[in-house]
Amino acid sequence: MRTTTIGDVRILLPDLDPDDLDSVTELGNGLTEALVEGTSWHGVRLEDFCMRSSRIIGGDLSESTWEAGRLHGCEITRTDFSGARLTGTTIDRCAITGARFTGTILTDVRLKDVLFDGCRFDYATFQRVTAIGSVAFTDCALTNATWSTCRLPGIALRSCGLDGLELDSCHLNGADLRSNRIHGLKTPLDNLHGVTLADDQLPDLTQLAVDALGLIVRHD
Repeated sequence: MRTTTIGDVRILLPDLDPDDLDSVTELGNGLTEALVEGTSWHGVRLEDFCMRSSRIIGGDLSESTWEAGRLHGCEITRTDFSGARLTGTTIDRCAITGARFTGTILTDVRLKDVLFDGCRFDYATFQRVTAIGSVAFTDCALTNATWSTCRLPGIALRSCGLDGLELDSCHLNGADLRSNRIHGLKTPLDNLHGVTLADDQLPDLTQLAVDALGLIVRHD
C-alpha cells in the first residue's frame, strides 16, 4: 500500500506489482490479483461482484450494471464506465485514473480511501453516495453532474470543473473546495455549510449568494 495526500486528505491506495498479477479476459465470479487490459464488457450485468487487488487498463464497462459487490485495493486506468449503473457498491482503497463516468448513475455507493484523478463525471448522477473514509477528486470534470442526498464530509475536490454541478440536500461539512471555480455551481447555500475555500473564491461565493437570495445589486 502507498499513501497520497490531497490538501488535508490522506488516502491509503494500492501499490500493485504487475509481476504479481495474472492476465485475464473473463470476469468469472470475481477478480483477484488480476490484470485486465483493453477488454470490453460493454453492457455486462454484475451482482455481488468482488474485485480485489486487481488492475484494469483501457477497459470498456460502459452501459454495465453493478448490483452490490465491492472493489478493494484496485487500480483502474482509462476505463469507460459511461452510462453504467452502480448500486449498493463499496469502493475502497482504489485509485481510479483517467476513467470516464459520463452519464453514470451511482446510487447508495460507499467510498473509502478512493482517489479519482483526471476522470470525467459530466452528466453523472450521485444519489445517496457516502464517504466513509478519505476521498479525493483531482482534475476531474463534474460538469452538469447532480449530487443528491450525498454524505461526503471531509472530501477534497481540487482543480475540478464544477460548472453546472447541482447539489441537492448534500452534507459536505469539512470538504476542501480550494482551487476550483465555484461560480457555476447550482446549489442552495446550506449545501456549502462548513466547506473550506480560498480567499480568491470569495467573489464566486458572493455571486452564488446573490443568485440564491435573488438580490438586486445596483451601482447608483
